[in-house]
Amino acid sequence: MVVIAAALIQTAGNDPVLNMALSVSVPAKYQELVEEAGNTCPEVTPNLLASLLTQESGFNPKAQSPVGARGIAQFMPSTWESSGVDGNHDGKRDVWDPEDAIPSSAKYLCGIARDVKDVPGNKQNNMLAAYNSGTDAVRKYGGVPPYKETQNYVRSISSLAGQPAKGGKSGTVTTFEQGATVVKAAQEWLGTPYSWGGGDPSGPSTGSCCSPKGRSGADIRGFDCSGLTLYAYAKVGITLPRTAAAQYAASKPLKPGEMRIGDLVFYGSSASSIHHVAIYIGGGYMIEAPRPGTNVRFSPLDAMSDLFGVARPLHSATKET
Repeated sequence: MVVIAAALIQTAGNDPVLNMALSVSVPAKYQELVEEAGNTCPEVTPNLLASLLTQESGFNPKAQSPVGARGIAQFMPSTWESSGVDGNHDGKRDVWDPEDAIPSSAKYLCGIARDVKDVPGNKQNNMLAAYNSGTDAVRKYGGVPPYKETQNYVRSISSLAGQPAKGGKSGTVTTFEQGATVVKAAQEWLGTPYSWGGGDPSGPSTGSCCSPKGRSGADIRGFDCSGLTLYAYAKVGITLPRTAAAQYAASKPLKPGEMRIGDLVFYGSSASSIHHVAIYIGGGYMIEAPRPGTNVRFSPLDAMSDLFGVARPLHSATKET
């Protein structure tokens, strides 16, 4: 079950992203943890923390990256050793236990915020960049480092944290005309190679430096699944988060009879385990960047057996074109 928390959150400086109601979809069992931990310090809010956890693991407490990051907040072992806390006071610090990992993540963010408070630029962006690439890198470059992975990371979390609450008066969804434009934009790249981490608002790009084990194509110029959808929606002035799970969290779920061209199609066993996204083009088909070794193509919706649902991106009315 996914719930949308609508309580006002603590003000943090003058950043408008942080001065919003919590608008990120959070699994019900983690809502209280996120709301409590998200008030650990002024620089961290429930909305920002929920966005970070969505980006890091999609709220999967068993997540483990190829480089060794673990748990719902993706702590490296050395970082967990120095920053992990016993959040549920059961006498042990367990990186796999969200009751420990979520408050540890907030505490770690607060510590980072203090470490980079004197670095020029946007303080929130610097804090997020340091969470991803380390405080030394942020200090070295005087702000967000010129690492594509880190820049995408900061952009995705900030975008998701800035989404209006679903169902609120400040939000709207894409129009039919926008959906048609989205499909047309994606179709222009049919045949483009799949690239893990590839794709941005400008078009295809070389993927991130560190593709997960078994994923080739990080050095190929092209799109991955969410890179293609991010690009296509940028053509109608809508900024989507970077990952498939985060894009679902920033969208309005639809019933089967409500589908129309341009809607996003998601695959996974639950909202927290979404692993693929594509664009619905009508007639039971979608356009997608499927996987390493393939190209952007048309596919039937049942090309994969774990279709989770269809959703329509929710965005600020000021971004509508």
